[in-house]
Parts: sequence; structure tokens; C-alpha cells
Amino acid sequence: MTLLVIIAVLFALVLINVPIAVAIGTVGVAGAYFYMGADALVNVPLTLFNGATKFPLIAIPLFIFAGALMNTSGISIRLINLVSAMVGFVRGGLAMVNVGVSMFFAEISGSAVADVAATGSVLIPEMKRRNYDPRFSAAITSSSASLAIIIPPSLSMILYGAIADTSIVKLFVAGIIPGILGGIGLAMACYYYAVKYNLPREEAFSLKRLGKAFREAMWALLLPVIILGGIFGGFVTATEGAGIAVLAALVIGGLVYRELNVKILYRAVIEGVIQTAVVMLLVATSAVLGLFLTEMQLPQQLAREITAITSDPVAVLALLNILLLLLGMFLHGAAAIILVVPIVMPLVTQIGIDPIHFGLILTLNLAIGQQTPPVASVLATACSIARTDMWEVTKVNLPMIFVLFVVLMLVTYVPAIPMSMVNLFYG
Repeated sequence: MTLLVIIAVLFALVLINVPIAVAIGTVGVAGAYFYMGADALVNVPLTLFNGATKFPLIAIPLFIFAGALMNTSGISIRLINLVSAMVGFVRGGLAMVNVGVSMFFAEISGSAVADVAATGSVLIPEMKRRNYDPRFSAAITSSSASLAIIIPPSLSMILYGAIADTSIVKLFVAGIIPGILGGIGLAMACYYYAVKYNLPREEAFSLKRLGKAFREAMWALLLPVIILGGIFGGFVTATEGAGIAVLAALVIGGLVYRELNVKILYRAVIEGVIQTAVVMLLVATSAVLGLFLTEMQLPQQLAREITAITSDPVAVLALLNILLLLLGMFLHGAAAIILVVPIVMPLVTQIGIDPIHFGLILTLNLAIGQQTPPVASVLATACSIARTDMWEVTKVNLPMIFVLFVVLMLVTYVPAIPMSMVNLFYG
């Protein structure tokens, strides 16, 4: 009953436009006061500080800053030109370019919002100029951008790993195959749409054009090699890899491409600080709510009640997917992770689900949540760039959402898909 009251109050605050971080903190402080007494409030400042100072969380502002640098230093446009030279000759190739660029960008930034801002600002106007439906342009840009939280390095995985106290590197490895499957599925959806609506081909395939684009993008392509190679090779942690990403983006954008000046750097810093402040305030206030939930043992009570109904992992995973899909419609990704993970982890552990496996299930649910109104942060960004109505775009986006849902079902009920590479490298 207490848990239902907490969730109801939290949603009520969100619905009256109270910022999510403030709503989470308010519920945590109020719950501690009413259920545990005024003495419990003494720990609130320390909990806020400790909640936002975990070492793995340092990777979040660094990857956000790396993505902001890519947006402003010529790296993104060179990746777009390369993928266009590779697949632009296919019917509807510009839509496939959208998917391919998002997959490249995901390997560097880890942020779907950064992805859609970087690629959408270039590709959506170009798709509209080539007579693509603006709704489809926004839909494919938005859906492909959500691959950024599945393909490593993922900010959502970093946040989940820090809260669930599980290996972030293993989460990254587990996301490789589902991310590739999502990219292939979205490319197939693009081709179906292109044939059905007779979308145009781009320039004919040219080895000369491909070679030129590859030479120009060669330094940009080194970024995922440096970042993921260092992390997966065991040379650096995810946090250290994020620092290397920033350094590499500064060097490539400033010294190699010479498109990074003081004004552009300032804009990237401001963009990174704003996004980081939003996430870290959520993390800090969630620590207060998490402390209250732990002291009241509410997650353990939820685990006992669900397992009293069924202990079948298949049924429990179905219930968790329904819960996560619903929450994803109303909460931003970071807020959903912060709210859900402390509550459901005892249940996940009790029925024997690997935390890495559940991390991928959670991440895919969040990817779908980024496409489903009313919140749909990534879809809203794409619609803003395309100047289209979110609900109209959602109708066109349904096949792409279905692709992500199919990947979610495969990951949920075929654990080998996310876990095979983890088991291969880590036993």
C-alpha cells in the first residue's frame, strides 16, 4: 500500500509539471518524515551528496560533453557523408543513412538526445528537400537515435550499472548484438517504406566518392575504436574511456578538422553542462528516495507479493516488461531507471535473472519509451526539428517501434542474444 501511495504521489506531482527530480526528492523527503520521523531528515544532505558522487557516474558528463563536441566540430557531418557514400545508392538510401549514422554516433556519445540533435539537424532538412514525408523523416531519425542507449557506450547502462552495482563493461558487451539487430530491423523497415512509397535513390555508387568520404571521416572513425577498444580491451574503465572520448574529440575536432574554436567550444560546454545538471540532479534526489525505500523494505515486500502470485521467470519478465513500457510513456529514461531499479532488483535477484540480462531488458524498454508519447523525449526533439506534430509522427513511427519491440522480446526470452558475448569474454 505504501508503495502505491508513493507512485501515485510521484505521478501526481509530474502531471502538474513539477520537475521530475524535484518530485522524486519531495516524495523521498516527505516519506522519510511521515514514516520514519524528523530525525531521518538529518541524513538527507549526506545522501544527496553521496548519491551523485559515485565514481562510475563521472562517465555521464564526460560522454555528454564528447557528444556535444561531435555536434559542433565537424565530426558528425563527416560520418553522415561516409554512410551516405556507402548506402545512399539504395532506394530510400537517405533513410538508411539515418540509421547507419545513428549507429556510428551511438558508439561515441551514448546519448539518444545528443544523437537526434546531431543527425536530425542535418538529415531531416535534407530528407524533406528530397521529398521524404516530414513525418517519416522525424520517425526514422527518432527511432534510430534510440539505438544510442543500446549500443555501447550507453549512458543508461552506466546509470543502471551504478545503481544496480553491476559491471558496466559487461552491460556494454551485452548491448552489441541487440544494437546491431535493432539497426538491421530499422534498415529493413526503411527499405519497405521506400519501395511502398517509391522514395528516391541518392547518387549512384562511386568508389571514388566512397574513398574521399572515408579519408575525410577516417579520424572520426578512430573515436569508437579508441573508446570501445580501450574499454573492451581492459586498458581503461568506462569512466576513463569517457575521459579519452573527450580528449579525442577535442584533438580531432580542433587540431585535425580545425573546426573547433573558442566560441564553438563554449557552446559545447554549455550544452554539456545543462544536460549533465538534469541527469545528476535526478541521481542525487533518487538517492534520497532509494534510502527511504530501503529503510521501509518496500522492494522486498514487492518481491514477496509478486512471487506469491507466480515465481515463473517468464511470467515475471512479462509483468516487468508491461510495467517498464508503461513507465517509459510517462518518465524520462534516467528517471525511470532511478525509480525502478531499487524497487525491482530484489525481485530480479530472487527469481534468478542475471542483472546484466535485466539491464538490457530495461534499456530496450527505455528505447521504446523514448518513442511513445506523451513524454517521448527523443521523438519530441525530432518533431521539433522537423516541425511536425508528435501524434501524427507516432502513427508513422509504429513500424519502427514494432522493430524495437521485437528486439525486446528476443532479448527477454532468448537470453543468449545479449549474454552470448558476455559469456564468451567473461565466462
